[in-house]
Amino acid sequence: MIYEDLQKFATVDQNVSFTTMTTLRIGGIARYVVYPENQYSLAGILDVAKANHLPVKVFGKGSNILCSDGVFEGIILRLDRHFNHYYFKDELLVAEAGCSIIALSHEAMKRSLSGLEFASGIPATVGGVTYMNAGAYKSSMHDVIHRVCVFIDGEIVWLNKEECKFEYRKSIFQQHPDWIILAVEMKLTKGDEQEIRELMENRRQRRYDSQPLDKPSAGSVFRNPEEIPAWKLIEGIGYRGKCIGDAKVSEKHVNFLINNGNAKAEDFLKLIEEIQKNVKEKYDVDLYLEVEKFNW
Repeated sequence: MIYEDLQKFATVDQNVSFTTMTTLRIGGIARYVVYPENQYSLAGILDVAKANHLPVKVFGKGSNILCSDGVFEGIILRLDRHFNHYYFKDELLVAEAGCSIIALSHEAMKRSLSGLEFASGIPATVGGVTYMNAGAYKSSMHDVIHRVCVFIDGEIVWLNKEECKFEYRKSIFQQHPDWIILAVEMKLTKGDEQEIRELMENRRQRRYDSQPLDKPSAGSVFRNPEEIPAWKLIEGIGYRGKCIGDAKVSEKHVNFLINNGNAKAEDFLKLIEEIQKNVKEKYDVDLYLEVEKFNW
C-alpha cells in the first residue's frame, strides 16, 4: 500500500542496499528510495510519509555518512536525478540541491568565477555540502552561500546566510531534519580562468598524493580540534593501519577509515570508539565525528 501510494508521486525503488548509496559501501537496506521530480511530487511523498508515520532522510552522494547494518523502515529521498539544474547570472550561481558540487566548481571555473575551488574534490551534492557546511583548505560553503531555498512544512522559504547558523561543519539544517534544502544561491567573485584551473589541478594532485582514493571511505572521519589536527592525535596513539574486521585506519591518511573489503558498520563504529577513547586517555582531547551516523 505504501509503495503504491508513493508511486503516485515519484519513481520508487524498494529494498535498496546502502552499499550502493554510500561511498563507504556499507550498511543495511532502505525500504523505499524515491526520486521526486518537483516540489509538488515532494509534497505528496512527505504526505505519504506523515500518514504512515515513516521517517524521511535526504541522501545526496552518500559521501559523509555511516549507515548501520540494519533495515531503515522509512523513505530515502534522492534529489540528484531531477533537482539538478543550475543558473549563472553575473557572479551569482543558483543551483538545485541535487547538483554535483564538483561539476559546479568546474562550470564556475570555465566562467572565470572563483570561490568554489575548495569544493572541486568533494564528492557531494549542493544540498549535502550545505547541510554539513562542508569545506576544505580553510574555506567552506559559508564563504560563498548567499541564501538557501528550503521546503518547510509544505512551503518554500528562502533563508539568508545568517539564518542558516553556519559553524564549523554545522548548520541549522542538522537541527531540523524535516527541512529539505531545495536550492542554494551562491555569490562568487571574478577571477582568472587559468589561475583557477591551476589551483584546482594542484589540489587534485594533493588529494591523490595524500588520500586513499582507491578505497571506499567517507572522507575525514573526525573534525579537527582547535588545538591540533585530528590526524596527529590518531597517529600519536599508534593507530595507523589499525584494523577491526575489514574496517581499517588508512596508512595514507589516518583520519580516513577505509572499507578494506566487506566491512560491517559495527566494525567501523568500534574502531571509531576505540580511537576516541585512546585519544581522550592520552591527550585529554575529545574527538567529534565529522561523518554522520544514520539509522543506528
